[in-house]
Order: sequence, then C-alpha cells, then structure tokens
Amino acid sequence: MSTPPPNPYSGAPVPPNPYAQGPGAPNPYAQPQPQPGGPVPAQQSPYAQPYPQQQPHPQQPHPQYAHPQHPPYLAPGPTGCRNCGAPEAVNFAVRAHVGVLVVMRFHRLDGPFCRRCGRALVRIMTTKTLCQGWWSPLSLVLFTPFTLLWNLIAAAKFAKLEPSDPAPGRQQLDEGQPVHARPLAYVAIVPLLWAVWVITNIIADVSG
Repeated sequence: MSTPPPNPYSGAPVPPNPYAQGPGAPNPYAQPQPQPGGPVPAQQSPYAQPYPQQQPHPQQPHPQYAHPQHPPYLAPGPTGCRNCGAPEAVNFAVRAHVGVLVVMRFHRLDGPFCRRCGRALVRIMTTKTLCQGWWSPLSLVLFTPFTLLWNLIAAAKFAKLEPSDPAPGRQQLDEGQPVHARPLAYVAIVPLLWAVWVITNIIADVSG
C-alpha cells in the first residue's frame, strides 16, 4: 500500500482576516437584545432613511367643476341695476328672437336695469331680432313682431328713468348707435318685402 504525498500547505501560518471585528467593536447588524423586565426594542434597519414629513396640499377646485363667472349684467344683485349697480333701475326684461326655418330660439335678459344699461341691451337685442328673427313662418307672423313690441315697451320704461352713476368698481354698458343707424337692422327689409309680395298676390287672386 502506497503512502500519500505530504501536504505542502500543512503547518503554514494562517493570515489574519482583514474583515474580522476587533475586540469590543460593535456589530452594526446585531439586533438589540431585550432587557430583563423591560420593553422589547423595535428592530431598525441600519439602512433605513427617515422620510420627510408630507405637507398637506391645499384643496383646489378642478377647472372643469369650478363655478363659472357670469357676465356682469347677469350677476344677481339685491337692489339696483344688475349690470352696474346703479340705484335708479326698473325691473323689466329685454328679449330677442332668432328664427331659421323650423328652428327658433328665444333669448331673455331679466332686470332690473338702469337707464343706460337697459337702453344698451334693448338696442343690441332688437338689432339681433331684426337681423335673424324673420326666417321661419311662425317667426315672421308671430314671434318677431311680439319681440319687437316688447322691446319697444322696455325702451319706453328705461327712458323714463333718471340717469344715475354706477356702483364703485362697476361700469355701465355703452349704448352705442341707435337701432336705425345700425346696418344689420335693415336685413329685415328683405323678408318684409317678400311678405308684402305674397300678401299682394293673395289679395289679387281673391279679387280676380
């Protein structure tokens, strides 16, 4: 039986471990041991980082659900003109009518309005009606004449008011040109001429 060869590394000195802890050095991975009769300490990782305290964000309304701002002349007010806040005002509505074939739209702005704001709205709404209110049969014979008569009464009521100053920080509407000085108002001549022509032919056929 053969004898194994001797180990050349046997008896060689072992080098020291560079990662070995010295005597008395604390082990960073050691978990705290509970003391007899005391509370159990919570385990904490040496790599745990403290999180900054989150500040509450202020509640901002979403733009989609925010209440929109109404135009000045639609802003509700306890007394005075709804547009400028002038004390001298009358509670009367201003109307406009649009008729296109079978589609009809009715517009109404409720008061109260002062002299200047009321007259300005009457001129705007009446011009709109004269331009766009004749293009359906019912509008031609019923709704547009009624709207024009209503605005005529409104203009008379606003004209009786005394001029008054607006409230601080608010502004009155510009009256602009009279209705007869606005070119769009004369669009009404076209349907009126057509209506006169139709009525004249009907009367001629009945008489003949």
